[in-house]
Amino acid sequence: MNAAVRSGRNRFWFDPRFSIGIGLVITAVLGVVAIVANSDATTPVLAARESLSAGDTISRSDLRTVQVRLGSTEGHYLVPDALPPDGLVVTRTVAAGELVPMSAIGTREGITSTSIVVRLDGTLPASIGSGSVVDVWSSRAAENGAFGPPAVLVDGAEIVRLVAASGFMADEGTSVEILVPKRDVAAVLEAMANDSAIAAVPVNTRVEP
Repeated sequence: MNAAVRSGRNRFWFDPRFSIGIGLVITAVLGVVAIVANSDATTPVLAARESLSAGDTISRSDLRTVQVRLGSTEGHYLVPDALPPDGLVVTRTVAAGELVPMSAIGTREGITSTSIVVRLDGTLPASIGSGSVVDVWSSRAAENGAFGPPAVLVDGAEIVRLVAASGFMADEGTSVEILVPKRDVAAVLEAMANDSAIAAVPVNTRVEP
């Protein structure tokens, strides 16, 4: 057999397109592996054991750790390492089992609101409950059992909780604990002391057509 023919048979044939194809396959496999790994990655986040009201100071015992996939929302929720030993203050209602948003916590030094129990005249709409935002209106008592024109006493107050009435107070309206800015506390106390008629009106309630 001719030596040139034998040399041709033993020579390795290499096509650059073959290496490009192998590279594309490897890249695709690595991409799939990365996607699967990221989809399975979880982050420890703190959730409320029970409902937390605005103004509450929370500690580790008020929270439980859950493993969740946050994705692009990582950094928006409270994680165990971010909870200081002396706790944090809740600035709005966090429902039981809800992940604690970073936007719903603050420090004691930053609290500018306080809670007051107010007796409202009449009944509350069924849509109002813990966490609802309301405008508090008052009408000053006048002569002969009449009342003056209503005016907004506190705007954007948050309902902390509904206070169950008992005994002879059960027929005298509804009492609620509301979170109000400290600058409005004096006005609320004055209205209560003067027996003004006080009502809570939901904010941004959808009106049926």
